[in-house]
Amino acid sequence: MRTVDPAKHAAKRRAIVDAAAGCFAGKGFERTTTADICRAAGISSGSLFHYFPSKRAVFTAIFTDDAVETAERLEAAAKAEDPWAALLDVVAELAGQLAHPAVVRLVLEAAAQAARDDEFAELIHRNDSALRDGLAVLVERAEAAGLIDPGIAPRAAAGWVTGLLDAMISRAGLDPDLDLAAEQAILRTILIRFLRPVSPPAGS
Repeated sequence: MRTVDPAKHAAKRRAIVDAAAGCFAGKGFERTTTADICRAAGISSGSLFHYFPSKRAVFTAIFTDDAVETAERLEAAAKAEDPWAALLDVVAELAGQLAHPAVVRLVLEAAAQAARDDEFAELIHRNDSALRDGLAVLVERAEAAGLIDPGIAPRAAAGWVTGLLDAMISRAGLDPDLDLAAEQAILRTILIRFLRPVSPPAGS
């Protein structure tokens, strides 16, 4: 019996997903064909269907894989000695990824697909909720260490942080010439002013 090398299988699957992501970002979900994905990945249609039963399955894999990677990133950040620095680092990394033009287009395609596919919409909702939960853990740890304003509920704060990340996507989508480094610096400043404890006025 022929055995499958798990590492090679995972690497090939990853290559297909990456190639498909480029296709979906460039042409959109509806106009991308399985033939497009096969050409981009350098495989036959038979090979593609060995890994994924449909174009939709490949598209879904982009977002399930991303959720796994984000969860791993948040889990590692939650173990950091400095939860405040870890929070800023995670948000900066996510903002840098989300503002990439190809990612912006994929997010817009995901929103369109979610509007017509309830199962996919539920996946996106779970991903968003998991991101808020992970950020809330970092906020809670930083609050416990006295590094964040204790008057802000962790999950509510995490919701606003994800809202700022969504704003980065919108700005990047509307302005292709956006200075991403400058925008990330502004995002960092907003987070610091929003979350850090406020010192009482002198003499109060």
